Amino acid sequence: MKKLWLIFAQTATIGLAVWFVISLVAPQWLPRPVADVVTVRQAPAEASGVVAAPNSYHDAAHRAMPAVVNIYTAKDVKPRSHPLMNDPFFKRFFGDRFGGDDAQRTSSLGSGVIVSDRGYIVTNNHVVESADEIEVALADGRTAEAKIIGSDPDTDIAVIKIDLDRLPTLTFADVQRMQVGDVVLAIGNPFGVGQTVTMGIVSALGRSQLGINTFENFIQTDAAINPGNSGGALVDTRGSLVGINTAIYSRSGGSLGIGFAIPATTVRQVMDAIIQDGGVTRGWLGIEAQDVTPELAASFKLAEARGALIAGIVRAGPADAAGMRPGDILLGINGHPVKDSSDMLNQIAGLRPDTEVPMEIFRAGKGETVQVKIGKRPRLSGR
Repeated sequence: MKKLWLIFAQTATIGLAVWFVISLVAPQWLPRPVADVVTVRQAPAEASGVVAAPNSYHDAAHRAMPAVVNIYTAKDVKPRSHPLMNDPFFKRFFGDRFGGDDAQRTSSLGSGVIVSDRGYIVTNNHVVESADEIEVALADGRTAEAKIIGSDPDTDIAVIKIDLDRLPTLTFADVQRMQVGDVVLAIGNPFGVGQTVTMGIVSALGRSQLGINTFENFIQTDAAINPGNSGGALVDTRGSLVGINTAIYSRSGGSLGIGFAIPATTVRQVMDAIIQDGGVTRGWLGIEAQDVTPELAASFKLAEARGALIAGIVRAGPADAAGMRPGDILLGINGHPVKDSSDMLNQIAGLRPDTEVPMEIFRAGKGETVQVKIGKRPRLSGR
């Protein structure tokens, strides 16, 4: 028995030694364990109720970029001459070497959006204002001279037109469904480097009282907008036009993450009016108004701080003819409440001239309703 045990022990020792040597020298000779194969199937996103977030906005950019154009403008600017050059004595000795009457050529750049296959392009008024020549460069390399169809300085919108065929266009988005936090893309030609796409979110809606335009209802975004982006497109993740980039808040001239775009609803209204009528006709009340602060509301014994306090009235204007007086507080227009003076201005501008509209005012501690015949807003001189 002891002999058998000795043989078994020696055999086992030799076997282990052989296995150890093979595992070091030729491990592939050793048999491998066969594991059970398990097939894992992932449920479709629709079935699980979870939709994967997109990791690229290529489709939106690819759809929108062809319809965004670069705009190059040029105009002649007459240089200012020194007052002494008007003196015959100095002219006798120096002539016109320090400033003649020859105009100097200046150029600038911006962006625009093709909104019709008939060649209509929407841009900012300040991009093409007073331009003698306007050249449009498309993303496909084509260029064309453009002419101004009309402009609206109060909203800083202008419409120009080119004569080319096979033009790509952008569709207008439903801005009413937009919310703070939605992803947007800004497309333009910043600093003249070429067409560029930047991404951000909607930071705020309905921004006003910024002192940029007469009528303000801006979309605020942190998508980078720089000089040259003016007039370019702000689009959603479907590539539809959300707004026209128009201004930035900056202390250095570059983007600080605070940009403003004119919403597509305003762009569409102004564009249609310019194309059809050559300009925009707005309602006018003929008053000077200011916001109702909590202090003013308390002094007038008003229940809440809202409305527009009438500080002045244009003589023989619509408000004057309706019997409105300084000190009245305008609370409602045609059944719509007035939030502040900016809201009042926008509501009045949207009314058709020569129509009679009921307006709710607060006077001497009580509410009254007056009928006002809306006038036509006069264009400011120099615009």
